[in-house]
Amino acid sequence: MTLMRILGGTALALLLLVTLAWASNNTELANEAAKQMAEATGGPSGLPWWAWPTILLFFCFVLGIIAVLAGVGGGVLFVPLVSGFFPFHLDFVRGAGLLVALAGALAAGPGLLKRNLASLRLALPVALIASSCAIVGAFLGLALPGNVVQICLGGTIMGIAILLLTSKNTARPVVTKQDALGLALGIQGAYMEANGEIVEWKTHRTLPGLLLFIIIGIMAGMFGLGAGWANVPVLNLLMGAPLKVAVGTSKFLLSITDTSAAWVYLNQGCVIPLMAIPSIIGLMMGSFVGVRLLAKAKPAFIRYMVIGVLLFAGGKALAKGLGF
Repeated sequence: MTLMRILGGTALALLLLVTLAWASNNTELANEAAKQMAEATGGPSGLPWWAWPTILLFFCFVLGIIAVLAGVGGGVLFVPLVSGFFPFHLDFVRGAGLLVALAGALAAGPGLLKRNLASLRLALPVALIASSCAIVGAFLGLALPGNVVQICLGGTIMGIAILLLTSKNTARPVVTKQDALGLALGIQGAYMEANGEIVEWKTHRTLPGLLLFIIIGIMAGMFGLGAGWANVPVLNLLMGAPLKVAVGTSKFLLSITDTSAAWVYLNQGCVIPLMAIPSIIGLMMGSFVGVRLLAKAKPAFIRYMVIGVLLFAGGKALAKGLGF
């Protein structure tokens, strides 16, 4: 199945490259594409318009492999690295980043729900709060000056790197008694392990967890990062959901939260297909390859490498926001 996905992704990538080659020979399409890329980069570039989508495709392919091996979402790597190393305006990078995170969530959501690893009872109240706040965050991010957003993004990325370095997830947190709010909302369930064991779970500290998703939603919409890096620790460590349920529900949540924020960026004209499509195809292809490499690689080394890259990217965003 994974091999078929890799072949399908390769076919999509080849189709994209053929389409770019065909469009470059069509004067009208080439002029429109060049206009879009000039808008994204803030002015004329020394490279032809088709070079940036091609570079993004291969860059995101590598990013997708690293994301799987490091155990993080592609969205949290996409925004800081692309904004730091490419000449694109931050608004367009954030719009593409939301679509990148959304594509992965939509691909994984049905399978997670089918296996009871994503809980609708847990996801719906969280999604209501997070998606509403993501819309607020998206408008806030587009209204603030670019240097302020860069400074906030840099601080957030460095915070994520520290969180990845220090957080220790718990496979099955012990919840002795469910709180009143969790009981009223019916946030509980069960799933089956590979060995046939039925694992029942319930939540506690539900109100503090839901309140934290106000902040998570605003940050997701403001920076276009997706929010898996924050969803999982809150669901797992604070609210007491098993790690598998926390990861599955977090992935499903992104399909709701990121959709809400993405509409704002789409409506404001901050999503350019020549950026979004190569990024999505490249990341998904890289993810399929990363899954096959996972058994042979040393994820711990990759994880620390990613943390180092995030710290560097966060520092670069801070420096850019401060004018250095």
